[in-house]
Amino acid sequence: MEYIGYFSSILIGVALGLIGGGGSILTVPVLVYLFAIEPVLATAYSLFIVGLTSAVGSVGYFKKGLVNIKTAIVFGIPSIIAVFTTRALIVPAIPKVLFSTDNFTLTKDLFLMLLFAVIMIFASYSMIKKDKKNSMEAPQAQKFNYPIILLEGAVVGIITGLVGAGGGFLIIPALVILSKLPMKEAVGTSLVIIAAKSLIGFFGESGENGINWQFLFTISAFAIVGIFIGTALSKKVDGAKLKPAFGWFVLVMGIYIITKELFLK
Repeated sequence: MEYIGYFSSILIGVALGLIGGGGSILTVPVLVYLFAIEPVLATAYSLFIVGLTSAVGSVGYFKKGLVNIKTAIVFGIPSIIAVFTTRALIVPAIPKVLFSTDNFTLTKDLFLMLLFAVIMIFASYSMIKKDKKNSMEAPQAQKFNYPIILLEGAVVGIITGLVGAGGGFLIIPALVILSKLPMKEAVGTSLVIIAAKSLIGFFGESGENGINWQFLFTISAFAIVGIFIGTALSKKVDGAKLKPAFGWFVLVMGIYIITKELFLK
């Protein structure tokens, strides 16, 4: 299973480089089901892997001038504060058993996996649906709706902190709609935001989990190789056309996680 896990780690990077968002949502299932890492630690590992991979992926966008620094700061600050606070205070405060009956026990691990599966299903919808705005590349006058941007940044930060997903499926539409960024610039800016909040969130860990750094850097290296492959493929393949197919895959994975965690254990 480890070899499948390493190959899947490459695919995470490929998806991130090819479609700009959503690929990181596969990181936790890969860690939990292919490497047998318990869910709370997997969400922490995911933050590091996603953050480092996104940072590397953003370099090319910086070189092309496709990162809007002002937007990254406005959206990123509340997101970073939220993800750091979530990992440092909220996640450790969740009890190991939330509630229990004669036939069912909701543990912390189960809660996080079910929450993750629900978010996967929502993410799949944003990938599957046709968005006419994605094709609008003409620059528009940038206009910030500060209250909504700050609120969305905080919400994305909390979600990232809880389940370890980068949240590109939420950030990119927000940047296009709320900040009026062209799609390619939204993708580049999103990668910078994801990198900053994920890495800072990872280092906001309370220290209750032991970190296997060798394993973490190995998986990150495979994902980084994948993002280079995905970026190269994006020059030949229209990532927007592949996004719905990837969305259906994410939907199936979300349903599978719910089924496995509730009925197949």
